[in-house]
Amino acid sequence: MPVPTIYFLRHGETEWNALGRLQGARDIPLNARGRGQAVHAAGVLADLFRRDSKDKAALPYVSSPLGRARQTMELVRRKLELPLANYSLDDRLREIGYGTWEGLTLAESEASDPEIYARRLADKWTVAPIGGETYAAVQLRMLDWYESLLVDTVAVAHGGTCRALMVALGIETPAGAAELYIEQGAVYVFRDRRLEKFS
Repeated sequence: MPVPTIYFLRHGETEWNALGRLQGARDIPLNARGRGQAVHAAGVLADLFRRDSKDKAALPYVSSPLGRARQTMELVRRKLELPLANYSLDDRLREIGYGTWEGLTLAESEASDPEIYARRLADKWTVAPIGGETYAAVQLRMLDWYESLLVDTVAVAHGGTCRALMVALGIETPAGAAELYIEQGAVYVFRDRRLEKFS
């Protein structure tokens, strides 16, 4: 059976992204730049659908339940001239939880807990802030999500979940993925356990 293709979009920019604050589970809305990135990503997606001979209305669309991802999804669907509400939510796509570090910059995180910050700097994949989640745990839930897919799918989620999916599919190592910047306004196409970025 063919492996489904995933058209993966990271949500657009928020004010916290612009300020370098860790968001995790916090529900921060898109800023004006982020709304523009979502519309741009929709245009990239439309070009990919034409290239791949995909019917935009026939594919399932799924989003992280967090507001910034849902807002991105709805802007994408508006640009594609699809009904705004015809997509599903999946909690497995939510962003990595940063626990007590949510709302802090990296410098503030280091000041609040220098020991855990140093340990996490050495191993981002398996060390979590207090009350937070490890990338290894996110990798497991992203693999569970991936293995539940039956057909090609459009997903809107987060930088952390994109990194975790790369590792779950053997595209990146944990150390490599942890340092990757996941672009907003781009479409990451996971196909046959390979990855291409279109922006």
